[in-house]
Amino acid sequence: MDEHQARGRYAPSPTGALHSGNLRTALLAWLWARQAGGRFVLRMEDLDLPRARPGAAAGILADLRWLGLDWDEGPDIGGPYGPYLQSARQTLYDAALARLRARGLLYPCYCTRAELARIASAPQGGDEPGRYPGTCRDLTAAEQMNRAAQGRRPALRFRAPDAPITFVDRVAGRVTEHVAETAGDFVVRRSDGIVSYQLAVVVDDALMGVTQVVRGADLLTSTARQLALYDALGYPRPAEYAHVPLLLDASGARMAKRDASLGLAALRERGMTPAQILGMLAASCGLWPAGAPATPGVLLAAFAPERLS
Repeated sequence: MDEHQARGRYAPSPTGALHSGNLRTALLAWLWARQAGGRFVLRMEDLDLPRARPGAAAGILADLRWLGLDWDEGPDIGGPYGPYLQSARQTLYDAALARLRARGLLYPCYCTRAELARIASAPQGGDEPGRYPGTCRDLTAAEQMNRAAQGRRPALRFRAPDAPITFVDRVAGRVTEHVAETAGDFVVRRSDGIVSYQLAVVVDDALMGVTQVVRGADLLTSTARQLALYDALGYPRPAEYAHVPLLLDASGARMAKRDASLGLAALRERGMTPAQILGMLAASCGLWPAGAPATPGVLLAAFAPERLS
């Protein structure tokens, strides 16, 4: 791996067709990596197989290619840091969990969803909404056995560091978060055995040498937790984060994959060409004149991240 070469990525989940907001994020991640002269990695985040839809992964690859976006490594072409499907990387996640466990940074949590909901809604808990108060943090072995005897399958939680984490985001600026105070100890493996997004994305980005994380602004609040895992696992942090604005629907709400009218298929049925769609996506965040078509190469030549809106 060239330590000086930028490595960007796009990591969709195959739970349905990409909508316009997903496509815009993919375009921005591609532009960021290519402008830096870096490699672009495509990873399929299909870890939660029950939610994956048959054919969705192939459809995503086809849609991105139809728009003219390319990648240097991915599930269809391979690469030196594969596999590029999360569902085939379980041994890597297990190894990371073992390292955290060996450092005493994991513990089983037997709280049910109903219990966690009651904790979050308690009027006098002193905890911020959504913050885990450490209910299972210091259970004795006997208490753990008692809960297991009740048929409760534990999740695994990571002991959040008791210190603030700071990073600089290319869009949001300097961000500081004290994870232990805002989120508390967080889940790294669910009670059904599926590892969490927070752990999987850290392991994948670190082992794939990703230096540049460009993704939606909705994931900004996950970054401090992920950096805590980077540090605990001894991985170097990504050199660059950019949490780009979300594309909203007509009502001002965040787009969802279930709204087919916002997907590429609907735009193609209206007769829009790849150049028209790319121009529309770039114009929607201030990078291109409204109504003007564009190719990936033309957008790359004009790409100026500071103009993002």
